[in-house]
Amino acid sequence: MTAAVEGRADRPVRVVAFGGGHGLSASLRALRHAAAEVPLDITAIVTVGDDGGSSGRLRVERDALLPPGDLRQALAALADRQPTAQLTARLMQHRFAVMSEPGDGESRTGRGPRLERRADRSKDTLAGHTVGNLLLLGLMEMLGDPVEALDHAAEMVGAQGRVLPMARYAVGIEADVVGSDPARPGDTVTVRGQHSVAVADGRVESLRLEPADPPACPQAVEAVLAADWLIFGPGSWFTSVLPHLLVPGLARAIVASPARRLVTLNLGTDKETRGLSAAGHLETLHRYLPELRVDTVLADLKWAGEPEPVRVAARRMGADLVLAPVAVADGSPRHDPEALGVALVPVLGAAR
Repeated sequence: MTAAVEGRADRPVRVVAFGGGHGLSASLRALRHAAAEVPLDITAIVTVGDDGGSSGRLRVERDALLPPGDLRQALAALADRQPTAQLTARLMQHRFAVMSEPGDGESRTGRGPRLERRADRSKDTLAGHTVGNLLLLGLMEMLGDPVEALDHAAEMVGAQGRVLPMARYAVGIEADVVGSDPARPGDTVTVRGQHSVAVADGRVESLRLEPADPPACPQAVEAVLAADWLIFGPGSWFTSVLPHLLVPGLARAIVASPARRLVTLNLGTDKETRGLSAAGHLETLHRYLPELRVDTVLADLKWAGEPEPVRVAARRMGADLVLAPVAVADGSPRHDPEALGVALVPVLGAAR
């Protein structure tokens, strides 16, 4: 029996989930469902390479210490179900739309008289930003410590878990992509920026961070070393999952941790993983962290395709393959958090 298992029956199972964006949100919501059956202590470790949309603008315009978007989504996923906490979480997720031009005598909201125009209407600086991104930016600037800022925001939504960044400051993501230029399909092009990598045509040949050795968040390292389970995926493989393995201090902790390791496979491929099979997702994890040992691979019954190649790839990493119905019922390639939570219960609770 490993140190991670000893004494587990009289305390919650410590789970650390890695990722970013919608994939991590689905995983965290699933863990919330599973926690009703198996007591869990949840920590989310979030990528900090986002340079698109509101987060990208804040990195450029305010030199944001961390891009807040993925962190905000993780906080919302962990928000308490109490009405005030849910309303606060919805507020954090609220995105300012582009305001339409009001008619004479009307305000932009349609309520009350219009104020005199004091600025060029085309410069709608709030459009596209979310309240939560601005809140996190303000907390980080005010407190000077991203972890303290995230802990405070977590209290505001009554988060049932902790949200931590993978590194102490924002990083860049670069990839060598073959076939991104239709005029030169055989050439390799360097694509810079998380958003650009995510939408690039072609096949990702290699991935790296800029700088190559960002300092891991100390609290994230502590959580990994104390965990009972480490969960990777679902999510964008090259821009949300693999970056954690490229932070040297975090990668060392992942290898050294006595925790068991679970990989939740995606339900399909996106633009950055076009042509990559389910087994190929596992092989890519091994490529970027050869020392990574995995105990369980969780895949959907339908979306995994022919299970034998996946089973073989899982065994190469030391893992058993668990097949379960975890997709939404409408047939789209999205995880159903409740179904995923049901599938996680016997896995996470097996050693209690």
